[in-house]
Amino acid sequence: MKVAIVKYNAGNIYSVVNALRRIGIEPILTDNAEQIRNADKVIFPGQGEAKSAMEYLRARGLDSVIRSLKQPVLGICVGQQLLCRHSEEGDTDCIGIFPMEVKRFCPTCHEEKIPQMGWNSITDLKSLLFDNVMENDYVYFVHSYYVPLHKDYTIATVDFTLPYSAAIHTENFYATQFHPEKSGDVGSRILENFIKL
Repeated sequence: MKVAIVKYNAGNIYSVVNALRRIGIEPILTDNAEQIRNADKVIFPGQGEAKSAMEYLRARGLDSVIRSLKQPVLGICVGQQLLCRHSEEGDTDCIGIFPMEVKRFCPTCHEEKIPQMGWNSITDLKSLLFDNVMENDYVYFVHSYYVPLHKDYTIATVDFTLPYSAAIHTENFYATQFHPEKSGDVGSRILENFIKL
């Protein structure tokens, strides 16, 4: 099983490498188009800022490589947002797998601190990605922007200032706003489920 992690300027991808090692996978961390295309599974993680991340990906042709992939792909956090059509963060055109607009949280009261940082429960689970994951299980989030709910693409819901997409799916592309690599046993199950897809 060859698992490629897309290497680009969106930090903290080594936590994904370590999480995969914990479930018995030795991934390849790469920005090489052929290695990405030839992998059995591709993980597109990231923390950081959408505009500079897209500039980096475009400069290396990685946006079109990701768009062309036919094997299962998992976007994580900023990786999920960059798979959408557009982000309000830096008014950025993204990769466009999902025809959705990434929005900035607009808190309605003092208690709603942005970014959302910490554990939150996910509901309305609708995918093999969540096999053996329970409704209201907790996973770890860190983000200031979110992907709205969509009847065709949302496969898990979370509520922070409003309900939005905790995870989305179309064809061979899956993505989570939360960090499975930082979500304990639940996150490990989700990564294992992705590897089995």
